[in-house]
Amino acid sequence: MNSILDARAERHDRYPKEECVRLLLTSGGVTNTSIRDALVDLLGKPIGDSSALCIPTAEWGHPYCTPASVWEFIAGQSQMCDLGWKSVGVLELTALPSIDKERWVPWVREADVLLVDGGEATYLCHWMRQSGLADLLPSLADTVWVGVSAGSMVMTPRIGHYFLEWTQAKDDSTLGVVDFSIFPHLDHELMPGNTIDEAERWAAEIAVPAYAIDDQTAIKVTDGTVEVVSEGRWKLLS
Repeated sequence: MNSILDARAERHDRYPKEECVRLLLTSGGVTNTSIRDALVDLLGKPIGDSSALCIPTAEWGHPYCTPASVWEFIAGQSQMCDLGWKSVGVLELTALPSIDKERWVPWVREADVLLVDGGEATYLCHWMRQSGLADLLPSLADTVWVGVSAGSMVMTPRIGHYFLEWTQAKDDSTLGVVDFSIFPHLDHELMPGNTIDEAERWAAEIAVPAYAIDDQTAIKVTDGTVEVVSEGRWKLLS
């Protein structure tokens, strides 16, 4: 294990304790045993007994994502949909405003987990609000939200302008379900700019507690507690 900090996990009691969806906020998905164990703990039952809905919406907002990458996520080639779920369905948020809520809300309530892919976080935030999914979150106390990259960042107060460089958006605010921000893909080989120095500059701009995490790290949020689960590198930035 090669963590920036000596501790493997750090807990903070900052998260609001009211009922809400339980969170597993990852950078790269369920990439190791520790993150998988954290997922099973949040589910309260085996993955093979759990039903999932996957949400690819964030990909449509990012210029580096393609129809092929959306298919790879849905088809189970991204360490999310291929974990051995009892069932997997697709929930496309851009379609929901054209569908009666009486149709799609039961689909969400019946799912044990929402698997939310990466892409563009502010685009995902927009469609979560437009679709009504954002308003539904506080009532999903028995549901687990597993985010990848933007699918995790959307739950934070801000993503920082560093992550707006490929969009026309000027507002970096997101849902604020948690009170910290996330800098994903730390030291990723395909993202040479995602260094700890850049993360420090990013954290100074957003001025909220923040975590820099690599693809072997996740942040687990439940029952008012924030816990970092990692077999890789991460750092709490204040």
